[in-house]
Amino acid sequence: MSICSFRRPFSARRFKGVLVALLLLTCPAVWAQTTLPGTEAYVSGKKSKGSFPLVAARRAAALYASPADWPGVLRAARDLQADINRVTTLTPTLTTDKAPSGQQVVLIGTIGKSPLIDGLVQAGKLNVAGVAGKWETFVVEVVDKPLPGVEQALVIAGSDKRGTIFGIYDLSLQMGVSPWYWWADVPTKPQSALYVGAGRHTQGTPQVKYRGIFINDEAPALQNWAKEKFGGVNSKMYSHMFELILRLKGNYLWPAMWGNMFNVDDPQNPVLADEYGIVMGTSHHEPLTRAHEEWKHAGKGPWNYQTNAATLQEFWRGGMQRMGTRENIVSIGMRGDGDEPMSQESNIALLERIVADQRRIIAETTGKPAEQTPQLWALYKEVQDYYDKGMRVPDDVTLLLCDDNWGNLRKLPKLAEKPRAGGYGIYYHFDYVGGPRNYKWLNTNPLPRIWEQMHLAHAYGANQIWIVNVGDLKPMELPISFFLDYAWNPARLAADQVDDYTRQWAAQQFGEKHAAGIADILAKYAKYNARRKPELLSPTTYSLTNYHEFQTVVADYQTLLTQAEQIGRQLPAQHQDAYFQLVLHPVAACANLNELYYTVALNREAAKNGQANTNALAEKAKALFAKDADISRRYHALAGGKWNHMMDQTHIGYTIWQQPEKNVMPAVQTLAQPTTAASAVTPAQPAPVKKSPTTSAAGAVFMEVDGYVSMEAEHYSKAVNGGGVSWQTIPDLGRTLSGVTTFPATAPAQNPTASSPCLEYRVRLTSPGPVTVHAYLAPTLDFTNSQGLRYAVSFDDEAPQIINLHTGLVADNGNRPWERAVAENIIIKTSVHTLAAPGEHVLRFWRVDPGVVLEKLVVDMGGLKPSYLGPPESPRGPVATP
Repeated sequence: MSICSFRRPFSARRFKGVLVALLLLTCPAVWAQTTLPGTEAYVSGKKSKGSFPLVAARRAAALYASPADWPGVLRAARDLQADINRVTTLTPTLTTDKAPSGQQVVLIGTIGKSPLIDGLVQAGKLNVAGVAGKWETFVVEVVDKPLPGVEQALVIAGSDKRGTIFGIYDLSLQMGVSPWYWWADVPTKPQSALYVGAGRHTQGTPQVKYRGIFINDEAPALQNWAKEKFGGVNSKMYSHMFELILRLKGNYLWPAMWGNMFNVDDPQNPVLADEYGIVMGTSHHEPLTRAHEEWKHAGKGPWNYQTNAATLQEFWRGGMQRMGTRENIVSIGMRGDGDEPMSQESNIALLERIVADQRRIIAETTGKPAEQTPQLWALYKEVQDYYDKGMRVPDDVTLLLCDDNWGNLRKLPKLAEKPRAGGYGIYYHFDYVGGPRNYKWLNTNPLPRIWEQMHLAHAYGANQIWIVNVGDLKPMELPISFFLDYAWNPARLAADQVDDYTRQWAAQQFGEKHAAGIADILAKYAKYNARRKPELLSPTTYSLTNYHEFQTVVADYQTLLTQAEQIGRQLPAQHQDAYFQLVLHPVAACANLNELYYTVALNREAAKNGQANTNALAEKAKALFAKDADISRRYHALAGGKWNHMMDQTHIGYTIWQQPEKNVMPAVQTLAQPTTAASAVTPAQPAPVKKSPTTSAAGAVFMEVDGYVSMEAEHYSKAVNGGGVSWQTIPDLGRTLSGVTTFPATAPAQNPTASSPCLEYRVRLTSPGPVTVHAYLAPTLDFTNSQGLRYAVSFDDEAPQIINLHTGLVADNGNRPWERAVAENIIIKTSVHTLAAPGEHVLRFWRVDPGVVLEKLVVDMGGLKPSYLGPPESPRGPVATP
């Protein structure tokens, strides 16, 4: 194995960064920025032994495909033709009507559909073992003398339609064409030559069968944008979306449904989707391919199966007849009108009858048994309750399990359950309209948290469908890429490689030079936004008086903005539009918003105290409010107004869960005659932070200062593994530093014993007596649907106290513990302990149930003050006793 094909072993993060940099220096011919962790880079700007000259000496190898192949394959081949031009300015010929000829040619086709590819297989020139008969699998291979008169061929062969399409787009990605070239205006790095490395190249078979996105909550942003640019949410717009999904190696779409009817608004929508190779579906509450909006236009009578069954059946039958033979996953079941719960009179027997009748309609309209048409039943909100009370659907139906709309999985399959023919899937959210408050303006989804929750889904076998609500699509570019890339093969991306992913994604868009800095910005702004989603912010979110909290939060954003602006000034002109969309805009917008609320808080405090700077603070707040609109206007002016309206979403002035009609300036106060000495309005500066000695956590003790000890989870002095269970840090997961949890995530629960897994933290306390331990935990739900997830805490040799995360917590609107957990993105649980003596003690955090993620521990001896994020980490000193 050459160093250029090195796969990074498990190692410290600092060593990892140095190693990656060395690899880039030792492999100059390979464009490392185009590959993601666990994938192979096989396209180079320089010739190597046995490599294929896709473009060399100002000549591009000709492309060939069989006219009998899928229309979507031929269309993607034309995209490859255009992509080669994007990179090299040369346009290769694309031929479908004559035999290949030439010294070097590119042969594209689907096994069993392309006579060209089948001929190579039959002649023994192409080995398709591991490809033929698989789902969406491809091989890109350099073949010598494949045909008479052809010296060398680059063969792109797929097991099926999308397999070939993915092979084509994988080559485009390797050449340096970003999947976001249109959707984020990412430019392509010019190259004078392109060589494909010798041998076979493949991404294997996707581990999640259906991988897709849901366009939802799309008014006012995407709706207004599409109307202005395309005349509506129509096939002109969807053609770009279909291509993006395929370039990201996704295959599935739930279309926009707020006032939109995918199959009705533009009859070309479903036709093009099928041609491109996109599997279509409808949302969790739109049965048998019918958009809910269609019932408003064509339905008769109430949306009530008890009183209007015949009309509903005919409505659904029309949807199935319209579907024809096109690829769909058909949603079954029924919710109330407008995605509301069913009426109180609804019962399991009625719902099971609805499903039986729907499957009869499916069988009658398709002319084949119902089980031969892919179907899903979404256990969304109260529908999961029906399942938990005993409702069942046929075994071939995929059970689509759901999160709580805030990125926390509600339920996963029982490990001991008999496998289902239809399997299990996940419906996840990056965007949501509902309680405790909408969030759909900017990205608030840190990748480490997505990794952790979807790792659980994969570990528990929910791998048939992964679909995520992405709102308007923009500005969710990074998490969409991650979600679909991770779905392809979750095993190739470990918890400590998520930062690698972000860096390499940044390099794909902007090149390697600034990739590390851009990745740091992308990770931090999502982490900061997840602390408190912008729509939930207020002047009282963070403490003005304790731990310099509000000041520090604002200073963190300002530091990030300074970094983003510095990098932006160093990027060439052709990157500026993409950089503003993907990096600078969200940082600038969120830095400004947090400073706005901070300034309003200062204004109110100044008014209360009669300070002379009260009015100046009010004016500054108004200026920051106006700046918010200016930042959006700059976004809308990008690329000649290409993205006008995409930032129309209101985000300031919420009073209930629903968005305000327009952004509303937070109330400020003014004084007619300030009574105290003037105080200048100063920008937020980083708060003083107590510095710990450089002693590593393993050889250090946390020291009590000001009546508390605060410890980040990953700074344990010792991790005790046992029983096949080990502790692992998930870098950057959480509100302040990282999260620590146990793997494998499927290991059974166990009550703590002397040999159980635990984390040890050494603390030095100044007095004896009662102490309260506050455990800060990720807002994970009880996905095992048992008694609630648990952990245990103890000091020294005392018996561990078992604590349940979910006592009184139900993932439902109106449940205050759940609403607080998702709004604050944390669950804080406490335990009380009595210590007989001052001095050094060992605090142990015990693993009881899987999936519990610890972020921080705070030991309160009476000095803890109220704050949102908890106190900063306490100083550490050397251990005094063994």
